[in-house]
Amino acid sequence: MGARLLCLCLLTALLGYYIYSPVPEDIAQPWTVMLASSALRILGHLSEAADVLGLKHYMEVLRLFTDAQLVPPTSDENVTVTETEFNGVPVRLYLPRRAPGGLRRAMVYIHGGGWCLGDAGMQGYDLMARHISNELNAVVVSTNYRLAPPHHFPAQFEDVYSVTKFFLQSKVLAQYGVDPARVCVAGDSAGGNLAAAVAQELLEDPEVQTQLKAQVLIYPALQALDLDLPSYRDNAHKPALPPPPPSPLLASEARLRRLPAAFVLTCEHDVLRDDGAMYVGRLRAAGVPVTHHHAKDGFHGAFSFLAWPLDLALSHRLLSTCVGWLRENL
Repeated sequence: MGARLLCLCLLTALLGYYIYSPVPEDIAQPWTVMLASSALRILGHLSEAADVLGLKHYMEVLRLFTDAQLVPPTSDENVTVTETEFNGVPVRLYLPRRAPGGLRRAMVYIHGGGWCLGDAGMQGYDLMARHISNELNAVVVSTNYRLAPPHHFPAQFEDVYSVTKFFLQSKVLAQYGVDPARVCVAGDSAGGNLAAAVAQELLEDPEVQTQLKAQVLIYPALQALDLDLPSYRDNAHKPALPPPPPSPLLASEARLRRLPAAFVLTCEHDVLRDDGAMYVGRLRAAGVPVTHHHAKDGFHGAFSFLAWPLDLALSHRLLSTCVGWLRENL
């Protein structure tokens, strides 16, 4: 009886350790955030154990989190969903079913995941792309890219740039009924980093005839020079933190001033908060029209929590805000 009670106490303590994470009082749906954080912590410890025991590489186990959320490319009454390749890079394509009434908007979306996790086929990204395609009657190209550590930088950038450049060809835009003057690039976290880098690089490419109308950067990772910013110190021990990023924040003002209009989302409880805020300041100083939406109850990753069991009201609110901006600016 004593041994069973001791085991029960130990299991209870272990469960409490994994489930309880101190979260800010003003964060949206704290218990949901706490559970998500505990799941990631458990997976992280399992990954470390598997790596130490020589069973699987650390990242292979972590990618189970991605694999568990993959959904097939299933069409519905509003959107036709298919998988294909653009320039040899896998993409998931969302085409609205209703009559276009003219040429359509389009978005190239780049998923997050610290450059080493994530997939366009994850349920949260799938739901987001369907919603944007249906609400805006827009073609959405949700792109994958080679992941680290098997594929080192700049493989990730090369893939998403290749997809965007391919899609911006006149013949491809015409094939999908897209207005060349109404194309944007978007991404969250590491994807926001890649989206910002793509928008900058397109300006310098003499082969690109069609330029972007807008860029949507969701809590983007934009620099790795100063990891002691206030946002890093404030959020050092909070859940759902990304790894340190590489950098488009240091581009010259001459380059920045040629960029398209931007929507930048930042979250209060996020180490990348100041990256986004600094980029907003630099874009505005360069004369680029910028809308900065700051979610005081937000946290890193919230934008894509659209599916059970992490279906957050905050996520739907942020997506709705983003769609509203696109409706007016794209």
